[in-house]
Amino acid sequence: MKIIACLLSRLRRALLDLSTALRPHCFLSHFILIASSHAPLCASTPFRYSICRFAAKGGVATAVTPFLLATTLTAQEPKTKNQKSGTSDAPRPNILIIFTDDQGYADLACYGNEKNKTPRLDELAKEGTLFTSFYSQTVCGPSRSALLTGRQPRRSGGWSMPADEITWAELIRDAGYQTACVGKWDVSNRKPILERMPNAQGFDYFYGALGANDGGTVKFHENNEAAGSTDDMASLTRLYTEKSIEWLKDERDPDKPFALYLAHTMMHTVIDASEPFRGKSEGGLYGDVVEEFDYETGRLLDTLDELDLSENTLVIYTSDNGPWNQPKYYLGKMGKGNGPKKRAEAWYQEPDTIFWGEAGPLRNGKGSCYEGGYRLPCLVRWPGQVPAGRTSDAIFATIDFLPTFAALAGFSIPEDRHIDGIDQTALLTGKSETGRNYFYFDKAGVRKGPWKYLKPDAHFFGYAIEDDRPKVAELYHLEDDLGEKTNLAEKHPEKVAALAKLMAKIEDAEALSKGADTGRIQ
Repeated sequence: MKIIACLLSRLRRALLDLSTALRPHCFLSHFILIASSHAPLCASTPFRYSICRFAAKGGVATAVTPFLLATTLTAQEPKTKNQKSGTSDAPRPNILIIFTDDQGYADLACYGNEKNKTPRLDELAKEGTLFTSFYSQTVCGPSRSALLTGRQPRRSGGWSMPADEITWAELIRDAGYQTACVGKWDVSNRKPILERMPNAQGFDYFYGALGANDGGTVKFHENNEAAGSTDDMASLTRLYTEKSIEWLKDERDPDKPFALYLAHTMMHTVIDASEPFRGKSEGGLYGDVVEEFDYETGRLLDTLDELDLSENTLVIYTSDNGPWNQPKYYLGKMGKGNGPKKRAEAWYQEPDTIFWGEAGPLRNGKGSCYEGGYRLPCLVRWPGQVPAGRTSDAIFATIDFLPTFAALAGFSIPEDRHIDGIDQTALLTGKSETGRNYFYFDKAGVRKGPWKYLKPDAHFFGYAIEDDRPKVAELYHLEDDLGEKTNLAEKHPEKVAALAKLMAKIEDAEALSKGADTGRIQ
């Protein structure tokens, strides 16, 4: 399977070159473009693999008629039953996702931080909408599979996201978009498994790392080829920004809308800032990284202005999970306490600085099912479409990206599997002030409206376990108790029962597909 995927990836590039050369012969060129656009998917689709082989052998011009082409290309889709939907005459937006790593809810000035200076992100908040009840997931890989597929990690696989999951990148590329992924991938078990790498999952271009920087080293790939490594963590934020800018300037097709997914490594575990920023903030080393990130994000946004792309680009800024702020974690990284032992030397951080983010009023952080683990900053800008200067407390989540992009870009969501996300276009554009009815915390609990339930054996990652937490049902009213300090379960047993029942339905995708609550306010 790996060999086939590699060959098909190379075939796709060759077909694109061939299509360019054959543009005078419109029908043949069009066929090759269609074949090439699906080549990365062929590893799981014998039918399309045979089509691509047939095109490569030069049999298209004499043997394929327009009718046969239309029939065969719709006969067996690679991963889903449905076809892409038609698009309207209205311009479809470009999409830019800026995704940070391990960033706290309260790291930015626009979210209340008084130490870190973030003028460019504060400006982005003023130019669009700032969301205060936005949810990702609680750790890295699960957060990314949920973002890419619109499906909870229990369905989309997290670090082990299978090749047959359908990403919004695949669907939006079939709808005519040019796609790119820069930065941290982290859904192929941090290995070069070709059919699970970005090119095979809908991205025309990839530059970045398949995993994290836990050992103080990052190994790069460009598309499917190894592309060196670095131990210089301070270089990563600028490097990924520069690669994104280069793609926008040099590789982007001006005749197509684009979708660029920039997933930074910072601020994950082994952090550092470059010389112009190191030691400059009031927030320690972590604050230095935040301020450099703010600056580099500004450079990327300036590039959109320079290329006259800002007006029709939907910019979404958020993070994968909450801050790694637990003493079990940061004392271990200082070589103190009872933290992890026998790590690579580069894993440890300087003991006299701050290398973790801030959750602000939220309880706990990364790896936890309390709000500090899941609730993240989220800024959304689309001039003239997303209201400027607005703050919204509506429930919005990364799992909603795929259905929302479907509405904006003109493709249909898959019909052969349960999609947990909902279309949030009305919320984004200010036509509605309500979002999701509920949000599910993986193997832990559920929020519906202001009420949040956690089951007695709610899932925590080891470093996030609160040793003094009793294993009982928990119920919080988040509008009155954002810090989850007062457990109301005994006072409202009917709420506990109703939310436990909803949680069971969410975990049963079959029940949801038969008409249970879809997440939309009814």
